[in-house]
Amino acid sequence: MDSAAHSSETDQEFKSKTERKNVKRKAISSPYFHRLQRRHFILFDILPIFGVVLAALLSLYLPISALDIGLFILFWALTGIGVSVGYHRYFTHRSFKATPAVAVLLTILGSMAGQGALLSWVAMHRRHHELSDQPGDPHSPNLHGSGIIGGIKGLVHSHFTWMKAHDYPNVVYYAPDLLRDPLISKTARYYYTWVLLGLLAPALLGGLLSQSWWGALSGFLWGGVIRMFVVGHIIWSINSVLHRVGTRPYQSRDYSRNGGVLGLFTFGESWHNNHHAFPESPSFGLQWAIFDPGYWFVRGLSLVGLAWDLRVPTAQRRSSRKKRNVQSL
Repeated sequence: MDSAAHSSETDQEFKSKTERKNVKRKAISSPYFHRLQRRHFILFDILPIFGVVLAALLSLYLPISALDIGLFILFWALTGIGVSVGYHRYFTHRSFKATPAVAVLLTILGSMAGQGALLSWVAMHRRHHELSDQPGDPHSPNLHGSGIIGGIKGLVHSHFTWMKAHDYPNVVYYAPDLLRDPLISKTARYYYTWVLLGLLAPALLGGLLSQSWWGALSGFLWGGVIRMFVVGHIIWSINSVLHRVGTRPYQSRDYSRNGGVLGLFTFGESWHNNHHAFPESPSFGLQWAIFDPGYWFVRGLSLVGLAWDLRVPTAQRRSSRKKRNVQSL
């Protein structure tokens, strides 16, 4: 090998090592953060499983009521919008602008879902987009080997187990805009208060509307715990399933895919390949007729003057990103 070739190879190795080092600096790995992550994982990801089991056992003695279903749907919708429209489209990608009152409300509703504090969630998701399906992506299902075993390990990791301990994205690097916003930073600081509100509000409503302690318990389970369990798995399925299965109509540098049939349950989040192709768009369906309740909510806000500057890509830009052959698995 001549000296020029050797020098070029050495430069490439140095550049590669430097890039890997810089990536690591953007995230923090420490026992302290891992303890906090495990505590959150147990409280809001493991314990709701027991709540679902308890509700199933209680239903053997007293049938599930219309009030239970109503409270579940109400708080599923409120917290789902909080995560999809608030945490994701507004705070992470800044895909539209909104009044301070709307921003505060979306912070509270998103926090009630129990998916993590706002600044941490935003930092994590911005890191995901930066390194999607590459080393450093916190929840890719595609980095755990090939074959059936590797696929299963990847899906389990990306859907659930990654949350118990992972590198913590540096919020100073990934979310400086939120740190500079005193109103949002102060509101987000009360994350655990808002999570508790999301559990106690349906219990209070259940008790008042049924005039019974049983109604309060049932409201706590259905509008609080079971709702948290369901919303969590809906969000996690985007990380896991839709980086492995679905259609890929748009060019992207990762394995993000669309799963349109899940649109109703995910508030439009299942148009995941669309989103990775145009992350700045508040519309994930990219067309009005495509089922995207999250975007319809944003459009509703804009019609009454509470949101503006919706950055939906033009038809020409969408066409330029189209793949010639739609891929699916």
